[in-house]
Amino acid sequence: MSNHILSMREKIGYGLGDAASHIVFDNVMFYMMFFYTDIFGIPAGFVGTMFLVARALDAISDPVMGLVADRTRTRWGKFRPYVLFAAIPFGIVCVFAYSTPDLSLTAKMVYAACTYTLLTLMYTVVNIPYCALGGVITADPTQRISLQSYRFVLATAGGMLSTVLMMPLVNFVGKGNQAFGFQGGIAILALVAVFMLAICFATTKERISDEGAIQGSMREDLRDIMRNDQWRIVGLLTIFNILAVSVRGGAMMYYVTYVLGAPPEGSALFNLLSLLHNPPVFTVFLTVYCVGNLFGSAAAKPLTDWKCKVSVFWWTNAILTVLSVAMFFVPIGANITMFVFIFIIGILHQLVTPIQWVMMSDTVDYGEWKSGKRLTGISFAGTLFVLKLGLALGGALIGWMLAGSGYQSGAATQNSATMASIIALFTLVPAICYFLSAVIAARLYTLRTPFINRILKELAAGVRRNEQEFNQEMKTSEDLSHENQ
Repeated sequence: MSNHILSMREKIGYGLGDAASHIVFDNVMFYMMFFYTDIFGIPAGFVGTMFLVARALDAISDPVMGLVADRTRTRWGKFRPYVLFAAIPFGIVCVFAYSTPDLSLTAKMVYAACTYTLLTLMYTVVNIPYCALGGVITADPTQRISLQSYRFVLATAGGMLSTVLMMPLVNFVGKGNQAFGFQGGIAILALVAVFMLAICFATTKERISDEGAIQGSMREDLRDIMRNDQWRIVGLLTIFNILAVSVRGGAMMYYVTYVLGAPPEGSALFNLLSLLHNPPVFTVFLTVYCVGNLFGSAAAKPLTDWKCKVSVFWWTNAILTVLSVAMFFVPIGANITMFVFIFIIGILHQLVTPIQWVMMSDTVDYGEWKSGKRLTGISFAGTLFVLKLGLALGGALIGWMLAGSGYQSGAATQNSATMASIIALFTLVPAICYFLSAVIAARLYTLRTPFINRILKELAAGVRRNEQEFNQEMKTSEDLSHENQ
């Protein structure tokens, strides 16, 4: 396994691949629920259920994509070809998903279900190989965290490009026709995403090889990955962290519209927006959050150089828990206070995201050390499945809570039950998710820095453990794995 020092060109190129994915992923998270309910005119309860049911297909497509990628052999590598050749179909499907044909309500629901499902399938084809690619570019732990830091700075920038520019593009392209504006806006952003994926393919290289085709059946691969206890734990962490950000992100448009509202004339926020030529409050609020994300992504590398990444991960989740609960008690109308909160939360949430993806790569090394079998593609496929499951659960929860509380699409004001639901979705639900992540990481995740460094050294030396040796090693390494906690 090579400990190649990665160039800035390759780190940026790799990061652009996730910037492309986040142009779509963040747009879906922040806008799609609102697009379906308030632009396309579909009931919120149906949309929430649709988001969740679509994940049933991912339970098949995601592991199949990972298993296929693990068995792919081309002159470009296992994973890079999918990043390039699936890019254009991915962009086209994005436009279809944001189209609003003139149909009956039932036909609209069928169209939305079909195009949204197709979008998730194309996201799978692009993103599972892309995520797995990060695990085979380098085996060096320091280079991995650096690669992931670059990745998430650029991913955040891509998401920011998409989410902050979306409404201005809607207004510019649509000229008052929001339905056409959403379609045209996503078409422009999808074209940028396709270009970014092409750069990612051209600038990266796969360096870690399993030295030949994987032996055994796909069924055996699935069995082996499920036996990886640390992979299962990272899967739980992935669900809770994406659930936190997807619920808050999906509820943000509703929160800003009905809770924050327009700032009172003469207030500090009103004066600030006046200086900025009165952009929509939501655009400024989301921009503040995204700028915080940029700082958080950049901070991951220096913090993990100073302290074990697992300790940084669970402490940050614990702080996010406290801040999210505190937000619940902020009085309605305290707009500046909420802007400060969302900026800090943006920093802290994006700080843990690169660390989480490095933890995923570590579980692949751990699985190879344990069983002698490297399952990069299926490992990241499973992780991406639970990530999308968390995203779907977030969308479903928003849809069900809004529908259950009597949300009225397009209304100027909402009833008290709906207001309480929106506030809870934006504050307390993420708090619960962050709390569970902190507890699980602190108590159950064992691949801390000293232990994973030892695993990498033994892999480089060709050391493999049979089940009896492995169990004994785990007993004697428990103290080592918790150093620097």
